[in-house]
Amino acid sequence: MKRLLLALALLIATPVLAVQPDEVLPDPAMEARARDISQGLRCLVCRNENIDESNATLAKDLRLLVRERLVAGDTNDEVVDYVVDRYGEFVLLKPTMNGANKVLWIAGPVMLILALGIGISFIRRRGQESEVVPELTDEEKTRLESLIQE
Repeated sequence: MKRLLLALALLIATPVLAVQPDEVLPDPAMEARARDISQGLRCLVCRNENIDESNATLAKDLRLLVRERLVAGDTNDEVVDYVVDRYGEFVLLKPTMNGANKVLWIAGPVMLILALGIGISFIRRRGQESEVVPELTDEEKTRLESLIQE
């Protein structure tokens, strides 16, 4: 019975969102827009958590800011642009691919291809370099035989 209750509790348990009841907008459509925007914004304190899931004070301030901008009549893109202008592009969980970010997006694959090329050329060169052991001279052979017999 205990195992059944534990399994049921684990199945029913859902992630608790940090959005407080006093933050929720009365209009369900606008609240849905706010949640959608919040899913794409990073909590600057928690780093890899969106502001909807974070309990940090700054995340709460950002959630309230998003809702204020929506109530003021901004579109979703205008709200995101406002937050990015205020906090920088780091606040986006999925950064855009423009400007200086292009270098960062392209650098990873370029470095991987470069590393693969260096690795392949190293392996090929190592395979071509065969260790040639020089033949022993007659003098060395007789010396070796005398050492072996001792």
